[in-house]
Amino acid sequence: MSEHRSDEGARSAANPAMSELPLSDSIDPLISDALQAAGLSPAMVADVVDRALAEDLADGPDVTTAATIGTDQVGQAQAVPREAGVLAGLAVAGYVFAVVGQGRVRVQLLATDGSIVLPGQVLLSASGPVRDLLTAERTALNLLTHLSGVATLTRIWSDTIRGSGASIRDTRKTLPGLRALEKYAVRCGGGVNHRMSLSDAALIKDNHIAAAGSVSKAFELVRTAVPELPVEIEVDTVAQCEEAIEAGADLILLDNMNLAELRSCVALAAGTGGRVKLEASGGLSLQVAAAVAGTGVDYLAVGSLTHSAPVLDIGLDLAGPQADVRLPTGAEG
Repeated sequence: MSEHRSDEGARSAANPAMSELPLSDSIDPLISDALQAAGLSPAMVADVVDRALAEDLADGPDVTTAATIGTDQVGQAQAVPREAGVLAGLAVAGYVFAVVGQGRVRVQLLATDGSIVLPGQVLLSASGPVRDLLTAERTALNLLTHLSGVATLTRIWSDTIRGSGASIRDTRKTLPGLRALEKYAVRCGGGVNHRMSLSDAALIKDNHIAAAGSVSKAFELVRTAVPELPVEIEVDTVAQCEEAIEAGADLILLDNMNLAELRSCVALAAGTGGRVKLEASGGLSLQVAAAVAGTGVDYLAVGSLTHSAPVLDIGLDLAGPQADVRLPTGAEG
C-alpha cells in the first residue's frame, strides 16, 4: 500500500484526520487481502478511489452531512441490492468506506464477487461515524453498481451462448481509468479478457492492413517485430481469413460477417487441427448471440459489456441512531 497516491486536499476536507495517518495504517488488512485475492492491485484501486473522492471533496467537506449529522453520531450502513444481479467490486466499495473512515469505520464484506445476489440481501456492512458513512456513500455505490452491472450483463451474454463451446470476450472499449476494474467485472460475470493494453498483445486491424499492403504482409511485419507476443488479425472477408491462416495466424477476428461467412471461416480453421481460433465481432446483439456462437467460433467480442452496461440497482440503508433512514441508489449529490 506504500504506492498509494494521496490527495491531501480532498482527504483533509472530508476529515482532518485523513491527512494525518498513512493509508496502510487505516485500511483493514482483510480488505487489502480481498483485493489481492481478486487479482486487483491495491495501489490501482487506491488511485481510482482517490480520484473519485477528489471529485466530491475537492472544494471542501460534504456540507449537507456536516450541517445535519453531529460529529459524535455513529451508525451502521448496509449495501443492499434492489434487484437481482451478479456482484462485482464489493471489496472496492469496502475500500472507499475504509479510506474515508481512516480507522474509524469497520467494514464487513458479506457476499462474494461473482455470485448472484438478490433484492434485500445485505452485501456489505460499514459501522462508524455517520459523517464518514455518508461521505463515502456515493463513491462506493458508483463503483459497486457499475462493476456489478458489467458483471450482470456479461453473465446474461454468457448464459445466452451456454453449451456452444464459445466464450464471451471483452474489448478495450472501457471507461478511462477503469479498465482493470471493468475487466475484473467481466471475469466475475463469466467472460474472458482480451488484451489489457496496446503492448501486451498485437491486434492487426483494417488500417494496419491497408498501410502494410496486405493481410499476409501486415502479419509478417508484426510477427517479426514482436515474436514473443500473441498476434490477432482482423479480417472482413472469407478470402482474407484464408490468407491469414496461410500466413500463420493463430487468432483471427471475423469482423461484421454473416452466419454463412462465419461458418465458412470455421471450416477453414478446422483444417488447421485446432491451431487457429476465431473471434466474431461487430454487429453482435443478444438476439443473434446464440446463432453466432452456434457457427463454431471460439469467442464473441462484445464491447457493450463495458461501455454500455446498465448499473445494478444497489442502495445504502442507514441504521442505528438514524433508523429507517433510506438512501436510495438513485439519489443525487
